[in-house]
Amino acid sequence: MQPYAKKRFGQHFLTDRHYIERIIDAIAPQPDDVMIEIGPGPGAITAPLLDKLNHLHAVEIDRDLAAALRERFPAEKFSLHENDVLDFDFAIFSDRFRCVGNLPYNISTPFLFHLATFEAALIDGTFMLQKEVVDRMVAAPDTEAYGRLSVMLQYRFAMKCLFDVPPGAFTPPPKVNSAIVRMTPLPAARLRAKDDTRFAAIVTAGFGQRRKTLSNTLKPFMAASEIEALGIDPKRRAETLSLAEFVQLADASLIR
Repeated sequence: MQPYAKKRFGQHFLTDRHYIERIIDAIAPQPDDVMIEIGPGPGAITAPLLDKLNHLHAVEIDRDLAAALRERFPAEKFSLHENDVLDFDFAIFSDRFRCVGNLPYNISTPFLFHLATFEAALIDGTFMLQKEVVDRMVAAPDTEAYGRLSVMLQYRFAMKCLFDVPPGAFTPPPKVNSAIVRMTPLPAARLRAKDDTRFAAIVTAGFGQRRKTLSNTLKPFMAASEIEALGIDPKRRAETLSLAEFVQLADASLIR
Protein backbone atom coordinates (compact mmCIF):
# COMPACT_ATOMS: atom_id res chain seq x y z
CA MET A 1 0.00 0.00 0.00
CA GLN A 2 1.30 3.46 -0.92
CA PRO A 3 2.16 5.48 2.24
CA TYR A 4 0.04 8.52 2.97
CA ALA A 5 1.77 11.76 1.99
CA LYS A 6 1.76 14.28 4.83
CA LYS A 7 1.23 17.91 3.87
CA ARG A 8 3.24 19.25 6.81
CA PHE A 9 6.35 17.59 5.36
CA GLY A 10 5.59 18.68 1.79
CA GLN A 11 5.63 15.04 0.66
CA HIS A 12 5.11 13.98 -2.96
CA PHE A 13 6.28 10.42 -3.60
CA LEU A 14 7.93 9.55 -6.91
CA THR A 15 6.18 6.48 -8.32
CA ASP A 16 6.85 6.47 -12.07
CA ARG A 17 9.29 3.63 -12.87
CA HIS A 18 10.63 5.35 -16.00
CA TYR A 19 11.79 8.42 -14.08
CA ILE A 20 13.12 6.35 -11.18
CA GLU A 21 15.35 4.48 -13.63
CA ARG A 22 16.49 7.74 -15.28
CA ILE A 23 17.46 9.17 -11.90
CA ILE A 24 19.43 6.06 -10.94
CA ASP A 25 21.21 6.16 -14.29
CA ALA A 26 22.06 9.83 -13.75
CA ILE A 27 23.44 9.15 -10.27
CA ALA A 28 25.46 6.14 -11.54
CA PRO A 29 26.11 4.74 -8.05
CA GLN A 30 29.25 2.65 -7.57
CA PRO A 31 29.40 -0.15 -4.96
CA ASP A 32 31.83 1.57 -2.59
CA ASP A 33 30.29 5.06 -2.77
CA VAL A 34 29.46 6.69 0.55
CA MET A 35 25.94 7.75 -0.39
CA ILE A 36 23.37 9.67 1.65
CA GLU A 37 19.77 9.78 0.47
CA ILE A 38 17.68 12.70 1.69
CA GLY A 39 14.01 11.99 2.36
CA PRO A 40 13.75 8.41 1.07
CA GLY A 41 9.99 8.34 1.70
CA PRO A 42 8.60 4.90 0.86
CA GLY A 43 11.90 3.85 -0.77
CA ALA A 44 11.27 4.31 -4.50
CA ILE A 45 14.88 5.36 -5.09
CA THR A 46 16.27 3.61 -2.01
CA ALA A 47 15.65 0.09 -3.33
CA PRO A 48 17.41 0.52 -6.72
CA LEU A 49 20.25 2.39 -5.01
CA LEU A 50 20.76 -0.54 -2.63
CA ASP A 51 20.86 -2.90 -5.60
CA LYS A 52 24.06 -1.12 -6.68
CA LEU A 53 25.63 0.00 -3.37
CA ASN A 54 27.34 -1.95 -0.62
CA HIS A 55 25.76 0.38 1.93
CA LEU A 56 23.38 3.36 1.93
CA HIS A 57 22.72 6.05 4.52
CA ALA A 58 19.38 7.87 4.55
CA VAL A 59 17.91 10.81 6.47
CA GLU A 60 14.16 10.72 7.10
CA ILE A 61 12.10 12.93 9.45
CA ASP A 62 8.78 11.06 9.16
CA ARG A 63 8.59 8.46 11.95
CA ASP A 64 6.04 6.29 10.16
CA LEU A 65 8.12 6.14 6.99
CA ALA A 66 11.28 5.54 9.02
CA ALA A 67 9.70 2.54 10.75
CA ALA A 68 8.59 1.07 7.41
CA LEU A 69 12.05 1.58 5.90
CA ARG A 70 13.73 -0.17 8.82
CA GLU A 71 11.44 -3.16 8.37
CA ARG A 72 11.99 -3.28 4.61
CA PHE A 73 15.77 -2.91 4.32
CA PRO A 74 18.45 -4.88 6.22
CA ALA A 75 20.46 -2.93 8.80
CA GLU A 76 23.77 -4.32 7.54
CA LYS A 77 23.21 -2.50 4.23
CA PHE A 78 21.02 0.41 5.28
CA SER A 79 21.65 3.04 7.99
CA LEU A 80 18.67 5.27 8.69
CA HIS A 81 19.16 8.60 10.47
CA GLU A 82 15.83 9.81 11.84
CA ASN A 83 16.54 13.54 11.75
CA ASP A 84 15.48 16.86 10.33
CA VAL A 85 17.90 17.22 7.42
CA LEU A 86 18.20 20.97 8.05
CA ASP A 87 19.95 20.11 11.32
CA PHE A 88 21.79 17.02 10.11
CA ASP A 89 25.55 17.01 10.66
CA PHE A 90 27.14 15.61 7.50
CA ALA A 91 30.51 15.84 9.28
CA ILE A 92 29.76 12.48 10.96
CA PHE A 93 31.00 10.82 7.78
CA SER A 94 34.76 10.39 7.87
CA ASP A 95 34.95 9.82 4.11
CA ARG A 96 33.89 12.12 1.32
CA PHE A 97 30.29 11.44 0.36
CA ARG A 98 27.70 11.73 -2.39
CA CYS A 99 24.20 13.05 -1.71
CA VAL A 100 20.93 12.35 -3.52
CA GLY A 101 17.26 12.90 -2.88
CA ASN A 102 13.79 14.07 -3.79
CA LEU A 103 13.76 17.26 -1.73
CA PRO A 104 10.49 18.52 -0.25
CA TYR A 105 9.78 21.83 -1.96
CA ASN A 106 9.23 23.66 1.33
CA ILE A 107 12.80 23.03 2.58
CA SER A 108 14.79 22.87 -0.66
CA THR A 109 16.50 26.28 -0.49
CA PRO A 110 17.49 26.17 3.21
CA PHE A 111 18.75 22.61 2.74
CA LEU A 112 20.97 23.60 -0.19
CA PHE A 113 22.54 26.37 1.87
CA HIS A 114 23.03 23.92 4.75
CA LEU A 115 24.68 21.34 2.49
CA ALA A 116 26.94 24.02 0.99
CA THR A 117 28.66 24.36 4.36
CA PHE A 118 29.98 20.80 3.89
CA GLU A 119 31.27 21.38 0.34
CA ALA A 120 34.80 20.19 1.18
CA ALA A 121 33.53 16.67 1.91
CA LEU A 122 30.87 16.51 -0.81
CA ILE A 123 31.72 14.69 -4.05
CA ASP A 124 28.46 15.62 -5.77
CA GLY A 125 24.76 16.07 -5.15
CA THR A 126 21.92 14.95 -7.43
CA PHE A 127 18.54 16.26 -6.38
CA MET A 128 14.98 16.53 -7.57
CA LEU A 129 13.46 19.92 -6.80
CA GLN A 130 10.76 22.23 -8.03
CA LYS A 131 11.75 23.23 -11.57
CA GLU A 132 11.47 26.92 -10.70
CA VAL A 133 14.14 26.42 -8.01
CA VAL A 134 16.41 24.49 -10.39
CA ASP A 135 16.02 27.28 -12.96
CA ARG A 136 17.25 29.73 -10.32
CA MET A 137 20.15 27.49 -9.33
CA VAL A 138 21.54 27.30 -12.88
CA ALA A 139 20.54 30.79 -14.07
CA ALA A 140 23.01 33.06 -15.86
CA PRO A 141 23.42 36.80 -15.12
CA ASP A 142 20.89 39.21 -16.61
CA THR A 143 18.12 36.60 -16.79
CA GLU A 144 14.81 36.61 -14.92
CA ALA A 145 15.68 33.60 -12.75
CA TYR A 146 19.12 34.92 -11.70
CA GLY A 147 19.27 35.89 -8.05
CA ARG A 148 20.83 35.30 -4.65
CA LEU A 149 20.42 31.52 -4.85
CA SER A 150 22.14 31.45 -8.26
CA VAL A 151 25.17 33.43 -7.08
CA MET A 152 25.62 31.78 -3.70
CA LEU A 153 25.48 28.24 -5.11
CA GLN A 154 27.49 28.95 -8.27
CA TYR A 155 30.17 30.45 -6.01
CA ARG A 156 30.81 26.92 -4.71
CA PHE A 157 29.35 24.49 -7.24
CA ALA A 158 29.17 23.69 -10.93
CA MET A 159 25.44 23.38 -11.59
CA LYS A 160 23.69 21.38 -14.30
CA CYS A 161 19.99 20.72 -14.92
CA LEU A 162 19.77 17.12 -16.15
CA PHE A 163 16.08 16.68 -17.07
CA ASP A 164 12.52 17.61 -16.08
CA VAL A 165 10.04 15.40 -14.23
CA PRO A 166 6.27 16.00 -14.77
CA PRO A 167 3.70 16.14 -11.94
CA GLY A 168 2.16 12.85 -13.08
CA ALA A 169 5.29 10.97 -11.98
CA PHE A 170 4.35 11.59 -8.33
CA THR A 171 1.68 10.50 -5.86
CA PRO A 172 0.00 12.82 -5.07
CA PRO A 173 0.86 14.94 -8.12
CA PRO A 174 2.33 18.33 -7.15
CA LYS A 175 0.98 21.49 -8.74
CA VAL A 176 4.40 22.31 -10.21
CA ASN A 177 6.94 20.70 -12.51
CA SER A 178 10.13 19.22 -11.07
CA ALA A 179 13.66 18.85 -12.39
CA ILE A 180 16.82 16.93 -11.62
CA VAL A 181 19.90 19.02 -10.88
CA ARG A 182 23.51 18.03 -10.28
CA MET A 183 25.80 20.06 -8.02
CA THR A 184 29.54 19.38 -8.16
CA PRO A 185 31.89 21.31 -5.86
CA LEU A 186 34.31 23.52 -7.75
CA PRO A 187 38.05 22.84 -7.39
CA ALA A 188 40.07 24.46 -4.61
CA ALA A 189 41.51 26.93 -7.12
CA ARG A 190 38.05 28.40 -7.83
CA LEU A 191 37.37 32.12 -7.62
CA ARG A 192 37.14 33.05 -3.95
CA ALA A 193 36.33 36.22 -2.06
CA LYS A 194 38.71 37.38 0.67
CA ASP A 195 35.89 37.03 3.18
CA ASP A 196 32.96 34.66 2.58
CA THR A 197 30.79 36.42 5.14
CA ARG A 198 31.25 39.78 3.43
CA PHE A 199 30.62 38.18 0.03
CA ALA A 200 27.32 36.74 1.28
CA ALA A 201 26.34 40.11 2.75
CA ILE A 202 27.05 41.94 -0.53
CA VAL A 203 25.03 39.40 -2.54
CA THR A 204 22.12 39.53 -0.08
CA ALA A 205 22.10 43.34 -0.07
CA GLY A 206 22.34 43.52 -3.85
CA PHE A 207 19.30 41.33 -4.38
CA GLY A 208 17.39 42.66 -1.36
CA GLN A 209 15.66 45.27 -3.53
CA ARG A 210 15.99 44.00 -7.08
CA ARG A 211 14.59 47.12 -8.75
CA LYS A 212 17.14 49.42 -7.12
CA THR A 213 20.62 50.17 -8.42
CA LEU A 214 23.90 49.16 -6.78
CA SER A 215 24.48 52.72 -5.57
CA ASN A 216 21.38 52.29 -3.39
CA THR A 217 21.52 48.64 -2.35
CA LEU A 218 25.24 48.66 -1.50
CA LYS A 219 25.25 52.07 0.22
CA PRO A 220 25.93 50.49 3.66
CA PHE A 221 29.11 48.93 2.26
CA MET A 222 30.55 51.38 -0.26
CA ALA A 223 29.91 54.65 -2.06
CA ALA A 224 28.88 54.91 -5.69
CA SER A 225 32.28 56.40 -6.50
CA GLU A 226 33.99 53.34 -5.04
CA ILE A 227 31.83 51.05 -7.17
CA GLU A 228 32.62 53.09 -10.25
CA ALA A 229 36.35 52.96 -9.47
CA LEU A 230 36.14 49.17 -9.97
CA GLY A 231 34.87 49.67 -13.51
CA ILE A 232 31.32 48.75 -12.50
CA ASP A 233 28.53 51.19 -13.28
CA PRO A 234 26.79 51.99 -9.94
CA LYS A 235 23.53 52.44 -11.88
CA ARG A 236 23.46 48.73 -12.72
CA ARG A 237 21.27 46.30 -10.81
CA ALA A 238 22.51 43.19 -9.01
CA GLU A 239 20.85 40.85 -11.51
CA THR A 240 23.27 42.04 -14.22
CA LEU A 241 26.44 41.27 -12.26
CA SER A 242 28.64 38.24 -12.86
CA LEU A 243 29.96 36.11 -10.02
CA ALA A 244 33.40 37.67 -10.54
CA GLU A 245 31.95 41.16 -10.16
CA PHE A 246 30.27 40.23 -6.87
CA VAL A 247 33.62 38.94 -5.61
CA GLN A 248 35.28 42.16 -6.79
CA LEU A 249 32.72 44.28 -4.91
CA ALA A 250 33.00 42.18 -1.75
CA ASP A 251 36.78 42.41 -1.68
CA ALA A 252 36.81 46.16 -2.37
CA SER A 253 34.25 46.81 0.38
CA LEU A 254 36.71 45.49 2.95
CA ILE A 255 39.23 48.26 2.18
CA ARG A 256 37.31 51.23 3.51
